[in-house]
Amino acid sequence: MSELLASAKENAIFLLTCLAIAAGLVIVSVLAQKFLCKDRKQVSHARRVSFVAIFSASAAVLMLFEIPLFFTPSFYQLDLSEIPVLLCSFYLGPVAGVVSEFVKIVLKLLIKGTSTAFVGDFANFCVGCSLVLPASIIYHVHRTKRNAIIGMTVGTLFLTVFGSAFNAVYLLPRFADLYGISLEAIVAMGTEVNASITSINTLVLFAVVPFNVLKGIIVSVATFLLYKRLEKLFFLKA
Repeated sequence: MSELLASAKENAIFLLTCLAIAAGLVIVSVLAQKFLCKDRKQVSHARRVSFVAIFSASAAVLMLFEIPLFFTPSFYQLDLSEIPVLLCSFYLGPVAGVVSEFVKIVLKLLIKGTSTAFVGDFANFCVGCSLVLPASIIYHVHRTKRNAIIGMTVGTLFLTVFGSAFNAVYLLPRFADLYGISLEAIVAMGTEVNASITSINTLVLFAVVPFNVLKGIIVSVATFLLYKRLEKLFFLKA
C-alpha cells in the first residue's frame, strides 16, 4: 500500500509540474506577444482557431513518423512535427505556437497513446517550445526575412542548449526510474553506436547535442522554404 501511495504521489507531482510548466510557457508567450510582437497580423478568432487546429493536426501526424539516426541510441528518433507548429507561430504569433504545440501532443496521445508514461510527450512539448517561442517572438518584432533567419537561429540555439541540459538533468534520470534500469545501462546503449560515449555527459555531447542541432536546422530550413508559399496559398484573405 505504501508503494502504491508513493507512486500515486510521484505521478501527481509529475502531472502538476507538467501543468505548471505548460502554464508558464503560455504566460511567457502571452506577455511576449503583448509587449514585443508589434508586427503581427490580425485575424478573426474563428480563422485563428481553424489554422491552429489545421497545423496542430498536421504536426500530430508528423509526430507519428520517427526517423532513427546512426549517431544516437534507438530511443532518440527524429520527428519533424515542429515544422507545422513553427509555421503556425510565424503566421499567428507565439501564443498560437505554444497552443499548437500543446494540441499536437494531445492529438498524438489520442491517436497513439504513450509508451513513456507521458515523460517523452512532456519533453517533446517543452523542447519544441524552446525552438518555437524565441523564433516566433523575434520574427514578430518585425516580420522580415532577416528576422526570420535570426529567430530560427536563436531558436535552434535555445533548442540545443535547453534540450541537452533537460536530457542530462531530468529526462534521462526520469527514464531510468521509469523503466527500472540504471543510467549506466542507458550510457551503454549509447556506447554501442559511438565508442566515445562513456558517461551521461558524453552521451549528451555526442548524441543529444548533434540531434538537437540537426532537428533545429531541418525544421528551420523547411519553415523558411515553406512559409511564404503557404502564406500565398492559404493566408491571402486573412
